[in-house]
Parts: sequence; structure tokens; C-alpha cells
Amino acid sequence: MRSDAQANRDRVLAAAEEVFGESGAGGSTEEVARRAGVGIGTVFRHFPTKRLLIEATVVRHLTLLTDTARARGEDAEAGAAFRTTFREMVSGAPAKLALLALLEESAAPAGAPAEVEAAASVLRDAVEVLLSRGQDAGEVRADATVAEIYVLIRALANARGDRAVVDRAVGMVLDGLSPRHCA
Repeated sequence: MRSDAQANRDRVLAAAEEVFGESGAGGSTEEVARRAGVGIGTVFRHFPTKRLLIEATVVRHLTLLTDTARARGEDAEAGAAFRTTFREMVSGAPAKLALLALLEESAAPAGAPAEVEAAASVLRDAVEVLLSRGQDAGEVRADATVAEIYVLIRALANARGDRAVVDRAVGMVLDGLSPRHCA
């Protein structure tokens, strides 16, 4: 793909995450095009259907989280890398949940598309690596599993209300995941 076409595709996906994250099913491809600064034809050239646009947006969201988690895992202190990724997954979840809800509305009985499932699995593996590194460093309680971490992220992501309250709740959960709280 030409570099300008790739840049347009990336802008469309970023705009789609904003539009569908804010408006859900009410989000339009026209609004995606406007925010991306491209014509509607460019959107449909890359994504012939709204469903394909939503699928690609979910994959992009999960891939960006994975890339960030992996980079943190290589460069950062283990506990901080885990905590920062946990916070990021909770804060980015409303847009992701809106996108997944749109996929479910139009999904075939077989469930999520294979590309979405694969991206989610790779992200889960990256989170598991961060969790293990944090545990090995003695900065995350040793008995926590990635399945439990995902339950906590989902619960906090679905919390409604004041963002400051949710942020404090995230801090409380992370405090509970520290080794000093598992006696």
C-alpha cells in the first residue's frame, strides 16, 4: 500500500474509533470521513462496509494496546509497566466496548471475526507477560491470574459515573494487587 494510502487508512481508523466510541450505532461513515479529513469514497475504498470499518477499528485498538504493552514490558520497571497498562486498558475501554457492541449487533452466529479474536488473544498474551514480570519482580501479588485481571478490567471499564471516582477505584484495585495486600 502506498504511504499516502496507508496514512489515510490510519486517519480513518483513528476517526472511526472516536466517532463510534462517542455515538455507537448512530455514528456515520460520513462523520468518520469528515474527522479523518478524507472523502467518503476514501473510507469506502478501504472499508466497503461499515462492519468492515468497525472490525478494522477494533483490531487497530487492540493492536495499539498490544504494541504499547510490549514496549513497556521491554523498557519499564515491571510493576509500573503492569499498572500503567492496566490503567490504559480501563480508560480506553469505553470506546472498545462501544465498538464490540456494534460488532455484536451485526455479528453472524459464529461470533467475533477471526482477526478480532486473534488481536484480542495477542493482547491477552502481552498482558500476561506484564503480569508475570510484575509478579517475578515482587511488585504484583503472586496469586493473581490474567483471567482475574481481565475480570477486574471489564468491571472497571463498565463502571458508570464520575471519571474521577472510576480513576480512584482503579487505584484501589491496583493497591489490592500489590503483594503487601495478600497476606
